[in-house]
Amino acid sequence: MQLQNYYYYFQSALTPRFCDELIKYGISQQEELALTGGETNKIIKGNKLNNKDIKDLKKKRDSNIVWLNDKWIYKEIQPFIHQANKLAGWNFDWDFSESCQFTKYKLNQFYDWHCDSWDAPYVNQNNKDTFGKIRKLSVTCSLSDPKDYKGGELEFDFRNMDPDKPTVRKCAEIAPRGSIVVFPSHVWHRVKPVTKGTRYSLVIWNLGYPFK
Repeated sequence: MQLQNYYYYFQSALTPRFCDELIKYGISQQEELALTGGETNKIIKGNKLNNKDIKDLKKKRDSNIVWLNDKWIYKEIQPFIHQANKLAGWNFDWDFSESCQFTKYKLNQFYDWHCDSWDAPYVNQNNKDTFGKIRKLSVTCSLSDPKDYKGGELEFDFRNMDPDKPTVRKCAEIAPRGSIVVFPSHVWHRVKPVTKGTRYSLVIWNLGYPFK
């Protein structure tokens, strides 16, 4: 799918107070090891991760997360998703936001190249909000002051998506605290290793029925 815009951003859109409150709330909750799709599917099937699984996971992704689904968070961020969807010219039909992923990237932690979309719609018929839907729009919010960490840059990979944009691009636009970037969930991206301090971010995936 070729697009005119592969991401859309809002610099310093969230207030420092909102970022502070979200960080304080996030770090007060019980954190867990961030997984990728493979490990998640293994757990869904009732299997536990062994030491080899965790070692292999940390070659691809190493971070700690907290799941949040508070209305005050969605109320603040969802308007920007709607704006980006329109202003970027995507106009994707979507109607549900998954749980927010509050993420901590500490020293040397990272997330290698990946895309957020799955290879098939969600299949849990007991969840009417997700059944039959796919991830269409991803959102990343920068919560930390860039003075508090180094590294941890978000990068996009256009090399296999558009022959006119054969490059990796650093999303420097969201470096300022409170900045938001919205992008189609099939766009490949990564978070480079943090080399100093801790980077806090919030990620939300937004669902709709498959493209026709």
